[in-house]
Amino acid sequence: MHLLLRTLMLLFTSAKRSPLGVWEESSLPLKVLPTDIDIAKHVNNGMYFSLMDLGRFDLMVRSGVWAKMRKRGWSPVAAGETIAFRKSLKLWQRYTIETRIIGLDTKAIYFEQRMVVDGEIYARAHIATRLVAKGKPVTQEEIIAEFGAPPADLELPEWIHEWRENNALPGARRPAPHLWS
Repeated sequence: MHLLLRTLMLLFTSAKRSPLGVWEESSLPLKVLPTDIDIAKHVNNGMYFSLMDLGRFDLMVRSGVWAKMRKRGWSPVAAGETIAFRKSLKLWQRYTIETRIIGLDTKAIYFEQRMVVDGEIYARAHIATRLVAKGKPVTQEEIIAEFGAPPADLELPEWIHEWRENNALPGARRPAPHLWS
């Protein structure tokens, strides 16, 4: 909710930026705002994923996929995320969020996102995103029909499969009791 106004503004401004293909990279210039930081005056670790949402929206809007998704009633939901930090983004610092789709499988679309300052990576994340419609997952075939076929050389890194398998929780229709082992 804290980025709702910023997201709405981004949906409007991204539509006016140069178009991209969905399989291309998006580069979104931003500045660290007071609402992004914690008491140490740098971007709060939890805020990185929220800011990266903006980068994914930018790619989706500029590629025209966002309009197609909304028309079909599809909503994106994060299914898994991992991030590594290298340097802190400080108050008022300018940076870009670099976003690209690195592949998809039968369960998710996978994004790589980077926070970059002057060509240097400050943080990198990988996000598994599912598309859902009326509470059910959108199939890979439906996604490809709307997005277009991925480039022939687009292949998920092997570690992504292992990461998803090792970190997966049971599906929402199966029990997931809270037990420490």
